[in-house]
Amino acid sequence: MSPSADRFPTATQTLRTRVVMGGIFAGALIALALSVVFSWSDGVTGGSGGGAGKLSAAAQEAFHSPPGSCLTWDNPDASDARKVACTQPHLFEVTALVDIGPQYPEGAPVPSLDQWQQIAQQKCTSDVKPYLGHNLDPYGKLTTNLLRPTPSQWEDGDRQLRCGLQWAGAGGKLLPTTGPAKEQDQSLVFEPGTCLALLGKGVGDPIDCTQPHSYEIVATLDLKSKFKDAYPSQDDQKTWLDTECNKAVADYTGGADLDAKKLILTWDLREQESWDAGSTKVNCKVASLLPDKSGLQAVTGSIKVAPAGPDGGQPQDGGPPSDGGGGPATSGPAPTTAKQGG
Repeated sequence: MSPSADRFPTATQTLRTRVVMGGIFAGALIALALSVVFSWSDGVTGGSGGGAGKLSAAAQEAFHSPPGSCLTWDNPDASDARKVACTQPHLFEVTALVDIGPQYPEGAPVPSLDQWQQIAQQKCTSDVKPYLGHNLDPYGKLTTNLLRPTPSQWEDGDRQLRCGLQWAGAGGKLLPTTGPAKEQDQSLVFEPGTCLALLGKGVGDPIDCTQPHSYEIVATLDLKSKFKDAYPSQDDQKTWLDTECNKAVADYTGGADLDAKKLILTWDLREQESWDAGSTKVNCKVASLLPDKSGLQAVTGSIKVAPAGPDGGQPQDGGPPSDGGGGPATSGPAPTTAKQGG
């Protein structure tokens, strides 16, 4: 591993700081994705313009869903929210019902965003472990949030909230998950072939690899396949991943010369808390450093090897991705010390 790898800047710190607020509860760090605390629009059935408007029947049912329900929607304002089976892709899983009427009686103003965040911290964390049956990974993909009443529901005295679990991307977009939360692997990883947008010098949400991006995911590895008995130190993780990620990127690219493409190979590490929660998977990924190594720069196009042609010829790699002229290729741990996986 190149010594320069340890000097890799914390370019993906945005992944956590943009969408996560930490809080200490009962001695444990609970990660809260609070940038997308939301309520649905009052005008969802009547288009834009005046009038109080009412939620559609499906949205009403979704809003009043009991714990264990999974919800999804397509519109940015969630006006088409609906219940789906948790075995289907969804954006929110209800974990608890909370009534804040005693704290906010009739006539009380709607809480500010800061107050909603405090309510989420106070009300939506204590029941997560009992709901899941195990710890929530404080660095994993699932985070807690709440679904709050619309302004008209609030005026009518509705003070019931739905706490839930979701996957909030670095750019603030909710990403779909499949399966009940208690059965999901919480490892914050993306499928190989996924590219992540570039936000400033850091990381955003998944984006098409033909668009300028920060990382391209080349492999997902399970630390448990090597370290079967106990949590491996991060030095041990680095040693194993240095070998395995280099094998993986060679397979993914058909043996491409990353140095010639001005790309680096990097990977995630895992914290003890994640390991204890069952999050043992990590991503191997490639990116390009800015010349001053202060962060990541845009790469356009995938480095994945193209399939062999119909004549059975050797597969050809797609050509060097376009980048801004990063430094020489290096191998090393992800820019943050393993508290995230993407």
